[in-house]
Amino acid sequence: MSVRFLNTSSLLALAACALTMSPARAQQSTPLPPVSVETANPVDGLNLPICHTEVGKKEIDAKSLSTSDTARLLDNVPGVDTYTGGGISGLPSIHGLASDRIRTEVNGMPITSACPNHMNPPLSYVAPQRVEKVQVWTGITPVSEGGDSIGGTIKAESPPPVFANKGEAYHTEGSLSSFYRSNTHGFGGAVSATGATENFSLTYSGSGERASDYHRGGKDNNAVLYSRHINHNHALSFSARHENHLLTVEGGLSYIPQQGYPNQRMDMVDNKGKYINTRYQGDFDWGKLDGRVYYHYVTHVMDFIDGAGKFPTMPGMPMYSDGTDIGYSVKAEIPVNERDTLRVGNEIHRFMLDDWWPPYGTGGMFPLSFENINSGVRDQIGTFAEWEAKWSPQWTTLFGVRNDTIMMDTGRVHGYKDNSTTYTIEAGAFNDRDHAKTDINFDLTALTRFEPDKKSTYELGYAMKTRSPNLYERYIWSSAMMPSEMNGWYGDANGYTGSIDIDPETAHTLSLSAEWHDDSPAQNWMARITPYVTYIRDYIGVKQIGFLSTTANTAKLKFSNMDAELHGIDLSGHYALSTTPDYGRFVIKGTLGWVQGRVLNAHHEESGFYHLMPLNSKLGLEHNLGGWNSVIETRLVDSKTQVDNLRREPKTPAYALFNLRSSYSWENITFGAGIDNLFNKLYYEPLGGRAYGDYNQYSNNTGAVGPVAGMGRSYNAGLTIKF
Repeated sequence: MSVRFLNTSSLLALAACALTMSPARAQQSTPLPPVSVETANPVDGLNLPICHTEVGKKEIDAKSLSTSDTARLLDNVPGVDTYTGGGISGLPSIHGLASDRIRTEVNGMPITSACPNHMNPPLSYVAPQRVEKVQVWTGITPVSEGGDSIGGTIKAESPPPVFANKGEAYHTEGSLSSFYRSNTHGFGGAVSATGATENFSLTYSGSGERASDYHRGGKDNNAVLYSRHINHNHALSFSARHENHLLTVEGGLSYIPQQGYPNQRMDMVDNKGKYINTRYQGDFDWGKLDGRVYYHYVTHVMDFIDGAGKFPTMPGMPMYSDGTDIGYSVKAEIPVNERDTLRVGNEIHRFMLDDWWPPYGTGGMFPLSFENINSGVRDQIGTFAEWEAKWSPQWTTLFGVRNDTIMMDTGRVHGYKDNSTTYTIEAGAFNDRDHAKTDINFDLTALTRFEPDKKSTYELGYAMKTRSPNLYERYIWSSAMMPSEMNGWYGDANGYTGSIDIDPETAHTLSLSAEWHDDSPAQNWMARITPYVTYIRDYIGVKQIGFLSTTANTAKLKFSNMDAELHGIDLSGHYALSTTPDYGRFVIKGTLGWVQGRVLNAHHEESGFYHLMPLNSKLGLEHNLGGWNSVIETRLVDSKTQVDNLRREPKTPAYALFNLRSSYSWENITFGAGIDNLFNKLYYEPLGGRAYGDYNQYSNNTGAVGPVAGMGRSYNAGLTIKF
């Protein structure tokens, strides 16, 4: 059972608050579209708490000039950072919690990473050009927005279907786009085409790109090895509507034939995904109904893009994973009366995984396949109820409860040999155990909003969120050097072993949110502040059980339950400097983030929290005049001194980056150009992990693995034509 509540000392530890800000809400219970990062217009409904942010199409188009990693579209969202890895497979982090600790959906599908290094996270299956908006919950997440997560929720959504206008016999539209980035010699493009009548719509969208290893900044401008990638995506969507009902069926294919990982021992050499996703939306006299059925299947292969670099004595060692996500969800919103709105829902999500490594050569990895995860199954059955009440024009409350039952199991395993003491003892001990586990988890969200006037909003919130371990955390079984170092999605060059008896982790978050803003339609100024505190009981951390390499300073680590604490602050805002017909509109925007954390093991020994972003800020001066949109961006990052010594996390120096970007739109044509890292600064990403890809090339195996260098100066250009 995973039902846990705070004791008195834990409650005292949570006696801090989080302040955020959001635009004023009107007095109606049904939420309208969320606040866009670029417009920040007022919205309705407490179902979208102040900590909710929407990244809209305008900002997505501007950001995609510089990146093909959909996770990087969230760079300007307060509290969100990215574990860097492959060129299109970053792992979003919310207030220091990343990967499976965040519920991530692509068009409503909760896709699971089917890789021991998490090289195929959910957002890697959708290209930025195909994203219409991304919704992010960074603090108090309503139970209606997903369970089995403790860090928040991210939802990437493609454009809604387009239909012909009334009286229009047939409607067609589409777009062509292309881009080039000098640093990686990256080149790619996207296409979309739609044909529709008043009641039916058919849309195709596709994209593709290729990029070489990027070059770091500084005088040497060396290539960061194994950072290249190739990617293709295709989707076909059919929609039909009748009165207040809409049905959409979408199928798609994604193909990544190559993606290097500077901070991993392995690279991705093949990843094929295919899916079908069906959604129904209906408006009835009693309320709204939203249902979805989906299937997603992926075949994944890891190996060395260039074996002579990462492993000079091993030119090839393929490792295979097959993963399947299948499930449904149904949600209903029922306006009970003018004051009360009820939301209820249910979902089932099954993830199936096989992870095996074929024999290699005639030595220690021969003659059998290594079974890393054999017929792994993880089932989630979730049910929630949420009540929103508008007590007066000033006071609104939201209360929700959720149950997620998680059932996990896996089959028998074996190593490369049946008669090897390296594998036989651990495989035998694992096979003698009952692998089936059931966790009964509960979530709770409580929010109170006070709006004393049209210029300010305050919100007090508490959330208890629970997450069960993933299949790798619970079922990877071998502590031998080679198998353990092939497991782990942290980019730290260490090796990992699972634990069958590991418990779910439960996070308690308390926040007090606030926002102040101009009440004019232009909303010329806005300020948000978000201090937050989170206590995590049974946090899934690690304990050291051995060494991989004393020269490279790498360790063998085993997943283990501990307690953890996080606290920090997010600031964001904008101010319109001037608006004139002749010179346009000048707006300064900015965010600031700071987070601290610690982990306490079973012996109450304190260690650092892995991959916490140091104090950092983003400042931008935007200018808009007619078809021109331009921005000067500054990224300021303090030195990283708070590190996890158990994981051998490297410290990184402070740095400042400057980016320029401008675009011009004329009728149906938009041209964009920009320069990233204007002064070609040599810097190291605080969440970039350790540069294992460069280890053999530059250190000659004589020193510890250092941090991954960031990208140097890049000249970028893009063109979009709509028809």
